[in-house]
Amino acid sequence: MKRVPGIVAALALLAMPLCAAAQPVSVPTKAPAEPGAIPLYGDQTPGSASSEVWGLMGGRVLGVRNVTRPTLTPVLPARGKANGAAVVVAPGGAFMGLAIDHEGWQVARALAARGITAFVLKYRLIQTPVAEAEAGKFMGAMLMKEIGHPMEGELLKQSKAPEDARTALAMVRANAAKWGIDPRRVGIIGFSAGAMTSRRVALDAPAGERPDFVGYIYGPQDAEPVPADAPPLFDAIALDDGLFPSKGFPIAAGWLAAKRPVEIHGYQTGDHGFGLGKPGTTTTLLIDQFTAWLAMQGFLKPKAAK
Repeated sequence: MKRVPGIVAALALLAMPLCAAAQPVSVPTKAPAEPGAIPLYGDQTPGSASSEVWGLMGGRVLGVRNVTRPTLTPVLPARGKANGAAVVVAPGGAFMGLAIDHEGWQVARALAARGITAFVLKYRLIQTPVAEAEAGKFMGAMLMKEIGHPMEGELLKQSKAPEDARTALAMVRANAAKWGIDPRRVGIIGFSAGAMTSRRVALDAPAGERPDFVGYIYGPQDAEPVPADAPPLFDAIALDDGLFPSKGFPIAAGWLAAKRPVEIHGYQTGDHGFGLGKPGTTTTLLIDQFTAWLAMQGFLKPKAAK
């Protein structure tokens, strides 16, 4: 199928190649230190870090598979710089891996540098074979089944990511005083599968548990009904996205039909998985545009008491 290169690119961000001939071999690596990582469900957090399989693609892109023990890692702004807004960061990886540095830690640091308190969500994943080659085949086969209908696919249906994202939002709000944030200014930004996760939480969670705003970064644009109280949406994708081919912006049209705030960024080029931006393209403006949008919506200043 002509969209396979996009799938390969997406898997590369997980540090898992679709096939050895298409991408450099993923090199297993030791799990990095994750200082400050908080078990998402406290003493009841399931799983174990020993299940995780970490790898490097091309010597630089760090990915993890087989996460069974979800965590939330705070990334705080420098002293005196915090503006009280908070964002849960949900990396992508087809629900079978996490591009946790590229779409997690790097994004969180960029937000913190702009005064936004960030929290990287390491959510539970669909389990894959431990061996690299077998994992690549398994993940590629699973993705091929989802071409054209990812929002209705089995990967999202099987995923624990939306449940973990709801729990993460609740944890951030419950500890707002501890982290110096406003519980009414807590949103989520997700990339690829993380975007799909953020969309499900924004539309499916009870009103009081939804994020206050959503960054929807290279998620599928497929339409679905949007409630009249949906949180504001920032929708960004490259128009040459190889994994989610352009369908226009029907999900943003749903937000407009519901008369809810929405902003669209359709980058000319950048493909899938550009993270903080692909050099030489306008995708490098993503975080600044997202931050400017948050400011325009009033999320970077204290809200007046009702």
